[in-house]
Order: sequence, then structure tokens, then C-alpha cells
Amino acid sequence: MSEMNPLLLPFEGPFEVAPFSKIKLVHYKPAIEQLIQESLLEIDALVNNPEPATFENTVVALDRSGKQLNQAAEVFFNLNSAETSDEMQTIAAELSPILTDYGNQIMQNEGLFARVKFVYEHAGQFSLDKEDKMLLEKSYKGFIRSGANLNTDEKKKYSEISKELAQLQLKFGENVLAETNSYELIIDDEKDLAGLPEGAIDAAALAAEEKGYKGKWLFTLQAPSYLPFMEYADSSELRQKMFMAYMSKAFKGDALDNQENVKKIVKLRHDKVKLLGYDSYADYVLEERMAESADKVISFLNDLLEKALPKAKQEVEEVKAYAKKLGLEGELNRWDWAYYSQKLKNEKFQINDEMLRPYFKLDQAVQGIFDVAKKLYGLTFKRNESIPVYHKDVKAYEVIDEKGKHIAVFFEDYFPRPGKRGGAWMTSYKSQYKDGQDHRPIVSIVCNFTPATEKKPSLLTFNEVETLFHEFGHALHGMLADSKYESLSGTSVYWDFVELPSQILENWVQEKECLDLFAKHYETGEAIPEEYIQKIKDSSNFNEGYQTMRQLSFALMDMAWHSLTSDELTIDSVADFERKAMSRTELFDRVNGICMSTQFSHIFQGGYAAGYYSYKWAEVLDADAFSVFKEKGIFNKEVATSFKENILSRGGSEHPMELYKRFRGHEPTVDALLERSGLR
Repeated sequence: MSEMNPLLLPFEGPFEVAPFSKIKLVHYKPAIEQLIQESLLEIDALVNNPEPATFENTVVALDRSGKQLNQAAEVFFNLNSAETSDEMQTIAAELSPILTDYGNQIMQNEGLFARVKFVYEHAGQFSLDKEDKMLLEKSYKGFIRSGANLNTDEKKKYSEISKELAQLQLKFGENVLAETNSYELIIDDEKDLAGLPEGAIDAAALAAEEKGYKGKWLFTLQAPSYLPFMEYADSSELRQKMFMAYMSKAFKGDALDNQENVKKIVKLRHDKVKLLGYDSYADYVLEERMAESADKVISFLNDLLEKALPKAKQEVEEVKAYAKKLGLEGELNRWDWAYYSQKLKNEKFQINDEMLRPYFKLDQAVQGIFDVAKKLYGLTFKRNESIPVYHKDVKAYEVIDEKGKHIAVFFEDYFPRPGKRGGAWMTSYKSQYKDGQDHRPIVSIVCNFTPATEKKPSLLTFNEVETLFHEFGHALHGMLADSKYESLSGTSVYWDFVELPSQILENWVQEKECLDLFAKHYETGEAIPEEYIQKIKDSSNFNEGYQTMRQLSFALMDMAWHSLTSDELTIDSVADFERKAMSRTELFDRVNGICMSTQFSHIFQGGYAAGYYSYKWAEVLDADAFSVFKEKGIFNKEVATSFKENILSRGGSEHPMELYKRFRGHEPTVDALLERSGLR
């Protein structure tokens, strides 16, 4: 099999990138099953080592075990997010419980835990630096938090719950993707396109032609199609239709409905951590976060809510009054908000997405982030077409530092397609670590940006440019990693710290010194006018109160689901539970037939369960940290070097607050965020 299966052979292509074109669906399951057995043999050898347990022969050996298995699994699950199919989802459903069971076998191995525990309890006998101590503590806690201290029956129950959870989370994501892909709003009367910009109309015509609806226009729930429609389409009836389709994903009582999946996921997460002695899933999660406790998170969210709510109410009243002035009869509905607030923003600041798009050609924006990385960190991105990629839209780059040293491989994947889930994310195909040599990472950013049409190249909205910088910030965190151990490398940090490198980079997009690098008109080459940059700055806090309330509503809903205790787990209605959790943030009348929970992949499929607050938490960090760049220069080499050496390169090698204080000189304060957001 190894002769035929590329996943069982060393990746011998450029920079050890996976040979994507050689890997077929039939290869994944047998390869991963075989690699699981080989990895378990490694663990057996580690456990049965006749030498006494030491940091090197136990903790380090464990961190370095299963490398080839991890590699194969990363390829599979990354592609299951970016380039999936029905067949791949079937394989994922088969592999997920197998891999969960494998993880449980390791973390509940009594002999292995005994060796790790011995090293932990005798740490003083070993010469350990800060990073060694962090690996030891993380390893020991990992066993405890994975059920190593449970009895035999409890371990069995823990494993069963883990496997069922893994399958439910996969199913949740598959349902959301299927709902997103299946919806089509087909327009055949040109008058229904009134208000829409030329680019959105051209994209809809191209999408319709590709689907066989020649001479018509097709709008979908993919962000580049949905968002312009909600902002610009004059037809309130059609906006309502799109809004209801988007906000009712996986909430229709059919085969793709996620309501029971939500209830089961919440209950199983609770049952799993209850076995470990926690009262709620939030208690379990937050024990390993900067925030430390659910009480501290709720206090943080409530404090922001108190500051943002008056401004948010004022903003809504202003948009309502403006809509009435434009002739709106009756109440302003949820599907009217983006349309009228966009018009008000344009009137107040003479700025909108369509006037900015010509200056944000995707290729130029990408070169812009490369130039920013060079100015800050001395990195050069060199396109290399010999590096294998998994789709024709994907581009691969070598990343090189100022001394000519190879730093990373970087993939970019920017456009929507049926096999790609929605949103934007950074991921890794290989993490950095050292074992005598420095193994450099392979990182990727995956987005769903506005694609090119027959008439125009890919021209981004300002929000899409911010998203590009955000995900590239995550990528820098992975690319600049400099850790000894894979499990502490790059983005392997506390979840409420991981957004700092991404969110801080968004700040550059509002600075003239940065925009001058790449914001040039795609036809004339003219630099973005200074007055436009000022308008971007002036309008940056437009409806900030409303946007803050929206983020807080998601964070409070997340905390509500994951703070449930044993006697609170019987939920009759997912929508009613959600509405109650979000009630203090509601700025509009109730709309029946919609639900966020059933499509909220961040918390029910991804890793943000009891962690969605992290976005606002990290805003405090990024506003405070960026104030140093603002004071000393956004491309100040000394500040950039300090940020790189104390934040980006250190990964999870130390507690994040210690790393932050080393960069900043003190703990963060909320002042910079309140000032930037206009919420003071």
C-alpha cells in the first residue's frame, strides 16, 4: 500500500509540501488507519522504555510522536473545509470517530500518564527553561483535562461522548454548507436589479450563465453576492427574501435542520466536562484562557454592553429617521438596515464601497500585505509554481527573510466555490518546531472574496481588504514561529490571545502610509486620493455602537449555551433560548423564522465555544498594542522587532500576559479601544 499511497510516503516535493495531485480520496482512510497503528506503536515504545521517565524521553518524545499521522490528518481536514465533496464528507464522518478514539487512547493511557506525572512531580530534577516548563505543564494538564484520572467506566463514557461530538460537529458544518450552496435567487426582470452596482450585476449575470440561466441574474448566500444585495438592492421585498434565506440556514425543520444538533452538542459538551468535575463547559474552557472564568467574561461583556448600548440606540434612531425622510413607510426592518445605513453613511461622509473598490484590486492588495510584511519584519514573498497546490485558484509562495533564509511556505485561496465553507480563516499544513534542525511551517489563508467578472478584475470592498489583513496577521503568527515544540508553536496559544496578531494588522489599512503602498486605481494607476483616506478614517466609527452590540449578542449567546449546568440542559426551543440570551442587545423587533445558533459554525463546529468573546477581548489588546506603533511610527523597525520577538515568534511558549507585558511594558487597558471606537 505504501508504494501506492502518497500519504504513507515522505513528502519529497518542494519544502515537503503535500503532493496534492497524487492524493486521491481512496488514499485517506487506509493511510490514516495505518498511521494510527504506527503512532500507537510509538506510544507503546515510549511507555515501555526501561529507562526512568525524564523530560526528554517522555514529554518531548510524546510531543514529537505521530508526526506523519498529524500531517495526513491536516491535509484531509484542511481540504474538507476548502475543497470538499459529498464523498469527502462521507470519509470525514468515518475518520472523525476513529481519530477521536485514537486521541482518547493516548490521553487515557495509564502507563503514559504515569510517566508524564512522574516528570511533572519531579520537575526540579530536570534543567528546564520556560518553554520546557510550559510544555510539561500543558502536557500534564492535557491528560487531566482529557480524562486520565477517570475510572474505567468513566473513561469509556468520555470516549463515547467524544466520538459522538466529533460526528455531530461535522454534520453541523455540512448542513450549513449545503444550505448555503443550495439557495438561489434568480432574477429575470431587469427592474428588480435597481440600486445594485454594476459589479454586483455583472457577477450575478456570470453566476447565472455558469448555472445555465443565460440572460438572467443569480444571487446566492455567499458573502460577495449576499452583502452587496442587502446594501444596494432597492427592492425591500427581495431584500427580505434574501435576509430570511440567510438567517434561516439549517432552521427549516428539514433534513438539513441543525436544531437537534445544537441541543445534542451542548448537552454532550456539558456531560463530557461534568465527568471531569466541572459545573459547565464554559468553566472547563475558560480555565485555560486569559479571561480565566465565566464571571470575568460576563463582566467584560456587560461592561462593553453598558458603554455601547446608548450609542447603538442612537444610531438606530438616526437610521430610522433617515429612512422615513427617504420615504420608508412603516417600521425599519432588519432587512432594511444595511440598505438605509449604507445610504446614510454615503450622505454623511460621501463614501461607499463602490467608490473605493477601484482602488482595491485584489492582486494589488495582496502585494500590499507583502510590502507591509517586508517593512515590518523583513519578509519577501516569492511566487513558486513548482510548489504543489490543491486547486487552480490557489497560489503558493516561498517566504524568505532578510538574510535569505527560508521562513515558510504561504498559500492563498481567495474565491468562493461550492466545495468551500463560508467565511475566512488561516490554517496550517505543517507547524514549525525544532529537533536539531528548524522545521519551517506551511500556512494558508482561505477567504471568500469578490471574484473577477468578464469586465473587471477582482475588486475588493474595504471590509474585504480588512479581512485580508486580518487573516494575514494570523498567517504571520504561524510563519514567524520560533519554538522548540510543535504543540507550543505559532498560533497554538490561548484562544483569547490568538486574535491579537490578526486584529492588530487591520489597523494598518486605515493609515495613509500603508494605503499608499497598494491602493491605486486598477485602470489609471492613480493613488487613492487623500480625501478618500480621510473619509475612511472619519467614517470608521459609523454605527460602531450597532456593530459592537452585534458582536456582544453573539458572545452572550455563546456564553449562555455553554454556561448551562446540569439542571438547565432541557431546551425546548433553540430560537427562544437564543432570543433570551441576546435580548439585552436587541435593537429591532422580533423576526420569526430566523435563528443564528443553527448556522453559528464558530461555536458549534469550530473552536470558539465559550470563546467568541475573544474577538472583543483581543480588540482591547490590539488597540492598546497599536497605540505604540501610532506613537512611534506604523513601520517603526524597533517596535516591529519587539512585537515579532515577544508576540509573533513566541507562540504559546509562555503565558500570553507575560508576553504582552514584555512587549507593552504593562497590562492592556480598555482606554485605547474606547477612544478608537468612539465609545468613551
